[in-house]
Amino acid sequence: MTEELGSLVVEDIRERMTKAVEHVRSEFATVRTGRATPALVESLPVDYYGTPTPLRQLAGFSVPDAMLLVISPYDKSALGAIEKAIQSSDLGINPSNDGTVIRLAFPQLTEERRKELVRIVRHKAEEGRIAVRNLRRTGRHELEALHKDGSLTADEVDRFEKELDRITHQQVAGIDDLLAHKEHELLEL
Repeated sequence: MTEELGSLVVEDIRERMTKAVEHVRSEFATVRTGRATPALVESLPVDYYGTPTPLRQLAGFSVPDAMLLVISPYDKSALGAIEKAIQSSDLGINPSNDGTVIRLAFPQLTEERRKELVRIVRHKAEEGRIAVRNLRRTGRHELEALHKDGSLTADEVDRFEKELDRITHQQVAGIDDLLAHKEHELLEL
């Protein structure tokens, strides 16, 4: 029974760390790399009849070529709201509206903008690493509490803490891999 409590703590922390890494992955997807991808705009909030609605619920996306994203609204009356949401976003791209679809032409990134984006993704990666380490600390506190109330022995706490450290290193390495891939994507011409 005591063994199970420690395992539950470790499993809970593992799941939460995995979610933190997934969050970093989704944050990276919103950073523009010079290629058109729906991930850049699909979670953009659009004021649809007074309700902020994610763009992915209002439109379909297609990428006819690497520098063009075509947004096809399911409801043509939402065209103006979608266009307005894109203009007010931090994408820095002017949408062109032909009455049925919205086209986003992505210009080549300048060297300066690429370096700025690399700084942004490094910051997001560091936030992810901090979140993972904070979860490790939370897990340790939970294990210590179980030790104090007599549910776990000191040896069991040590063993579970080593397991937490191993999982933490795996998750941080996963974030580092994501970062290396994203930096390569941003810096390739």
